[in-house]
Amino acid sequence: MNTLNRRQAIVRTACTAAAGALGAVLPARSAADSPAQPSSGEARPVTLGLATFGFTTLSNAQLAKELSDAGVRTIQLFLSQTDSNYWRYNSRSDLSGLTPDRCRAIAETYRQAGIALHSIGVYTNLIHPDAAERGANLEYFEAMMRIGGAMGVNVFITEAGDYHAPEAGGAAYHFREEVWHRMVATGRELATLAERHDAVVLFEPSFAGFLASAKRTRLFLEEVGSPRIRALLDPANLLELNDLEEMIGQLEPYIDCFHAKDRKLHVERGVPAGQGDLDYHKFVTLAARRVPHAPLFLEYVGPADYRQALAHLRNTLAAVGFKERQ
Repeated sequence: MNTLNRRQAIVRTACTAAAGALGAVLPARSAADSPAQPSSGEARPVTLGLATFGFTTLSNAQLAKELSDAGVRTIQLFLSQTDSNYWRYNSRSDLSGLTPDRCRAIAETYRQAGIALHSIGVYTNLIHPDAAERGANLEYFEAMMRIGGAMGVNVFITEAGDYHAPEAGGAAYHFREEVWHRMVATGRELATLAERHDAVVLFEPSFAGFLASAKRTRLFLEEVGSPRIRALLDPANLLELNDLEEMIGQLEPYIDCFHAKDRKLHVERGVPAGQGDLDYHKFVTLAARRVPHAPLFLEYVGPADYRQALAHLRNTLAAVGFKERQ
């Protein structure tokens, strides 16, 4: 982990302290929380869950039963099921059909099956260069916060967004100075919306986007400077840019959850857990010891392959001396 200068340390301390007021206090670290391999007697429970965007052929009731039967107890809800098909990656959709009563009914479907709703996936385009388009996407994000409020969910996950401008030389669009400052301003606007709705927004870094490394993500979070803007870490997204210790070292005070997928080196598209080049034993050990409050959510899975990925994650958890929280 890079040594932080005094200003960065102050910002990090303030954000972590304020996050405690939101119920996101990080457990105290002890000698048992070092990255060393645990013994079987030290096993502590880790929350495992699943992101639902790959289950587009099932209704919410069908999905709730399927996941409950598999022992899944918490999800990141993407509104992509047959009877709630609203989620659009890097875009937005008409949410007018999601009345408060409809939202409550969807949430209750999962809760009656014993499944908690951890967060809602948004992933709209916050980096678009057109001010009107960015404004519309922020309005869409706030509409999702109102939907979350009706569902009893106050955590929302997103990337910065994806936009590729025609290049005329110089840095790629994502890395231009003016884009950095504009995105920080947008992050602060989002923090204001989150404050209004008593919400928390988790940004997910990815090598192909604006938040292209763990360090760049940390710098962004520090500059936004709000305890309501935090991080979701998917190590597969940064596989070729940061090693696992660096990812977690840079973002540890900000991480509220992980995505557990995989990726082959030099291949853009992710794959289910256990089918790529990510060192899952190391990942799970570091996550469980360094950020024990943060759930691990399977991603890039659907009805045909989620059980295999879930078994891989559970087996890895057991192999490194931890157990799944029931």
